[in-house]
Amino acid sequence: MSSVEREFVLTLVLQVEKAERPGQTDALETAARAVLAILADERSVGDGDWAAAMRDWQDARIRKVVRRARGAEWRRASTLPGITVTGTTAVVRVFPPVPLDEVPKDLAKLQVTGTDLEDPEPPDEPEPGTPVLWVNPHLEMSTGKTMAQVGHAAHLAWLDLPTRARETWQSADFPVAVRTATATQWSALLRSSLPVVQDAGFTEVEPGSCTVIADHPALRGREY
Repeated sequence: MSSVEREFVLTLVLQVEKAERPGQTDALETAARAVLAILADERSVGDGDWAAAMRDWQDARIRKVVRRARGAEWRRASTLPGITVTGTTAVVRVFPPVPLDEVPKDLAKLQVTGTDLEDPEPPDEPEPGTPVLWVNPHLEMSTGKTMAQVGHAAHLAWLDLPTRARETWQSADFPVAVRTATATQWSALLRSSLPVVQDAGFTEVEPGSCTVIADHPALRGREY
């Protein structure tokens, strides 16, 4: 089987300690920033250590799996090659993609399902000019599922952006907001030309469901 025919998976691990749980929105935004961080990392391009795996992964279905860890599990996971991204309350480590049957055991054994978080307060309005990943208001998704979906949306935005906009975003440490759209906003976004994540439907939602839309100012033709 060729590398392109093999299915690759990128793993994101959210730190969720027993007594300290991150906020929902911060976890989503940190996951999106983690995906962007590994896409932009020098090890992911050219002759970098992760470049071949990144190419093989992106040549097929860009599968992402979100897991959670605490205590010793988190410490073991943190020793594996990857990038740790810290939000206000959330910490996410992203790992370079590997074939689905070669996920390191210290990641493969981590919990996937059942990650559901809450926001202590409703999130503020995004700052003007901040890229926003809009979540479909008509779907029910767990925190872990939504983290993967906003990661996909950030990924699609990155692929669509011109080089200068990518560099500007990266130099600012990838500011991004994740918000649930209103029904009216969602209808308007679907009519736009912005990148839309359509889920394969393996978990939680129906195949072909539109889950998240990436709204970056540069993708609307505005200066960023």
